Amino acid sequence: MMSARIRVFKERLAHAAWGWLSLHGSIGPETSRGRRFGSFGHNSIICFPQTTIFNEQYIHIGSDTMIGSHVALSAGMVPGQQCLTNPVVRIGDRCLIGRGSGIVGHLAIDIGDDVWTGHHVYITDQNHGYERIDLPISKQTQPEKPVVIGDGSWIGAGSVILPGTHIGRHVAIGANSVVLGIIPDYSVAVGSPARVIKQYSEHSGWTPANEFR
Repeated sequence: MMSARIRVFKERLAHAAWGWLSLHGSIGPETSRGRRFGSFGHNSIICFPQTTIFNEQYIHIGSDTMIGSHVALSAGMVPGQQCLTNPVVRIGDRCLIGRGSGIVGHLAIDIGDDVWTGHHVYITDQNHGYERIDLPISKQTQPEKPVVIGDGSWIGAGSVILPGTHIGRHVAIGANSVVLGIIPDYSVAVGSPARVIKQYSEHSGWTPANEFR
């Protein structure tokens, strides 16, 4: 009987401690960590725990945006780096970035308003070159190309958004897609590499891919 009571007490204590950490470990616009950001909009939050966040002064977050737990969010390669652009990463208003996602900017990642992602989405504007076989890939060129994700788009869980990608407005990207290039407004793209499977227009409504190619 006593051991059962002790077990219940420990469970309640653990849950209470985690609740306290979740509340006070999150980052908001009024927290000391939040004030390091280039901008951090009203009622936005980065949930606890965070995996990696650095060079916050180059990261701008809009209002009413939620960034899930275990998210990596960074500008540049290492803490303290002087970046060439500002913002390097911009996340708009009313966005939702899923748990375990990574947004790693070096030049320019622009995420519009009302963009939602599933869990474990990776977005980056830098790739790894492989021109020489006598050097480790990590020591070769690392080309950078801006990334844009338009207002109102949805990025499915597990997707990867590669450098140079421009996703239009109100686009749905299927789960586990690898996206490179231009995805037009009001379309659905899936696969690896992601391909548009249908697109909406005012005149014809939803049109399958084989009808507009």
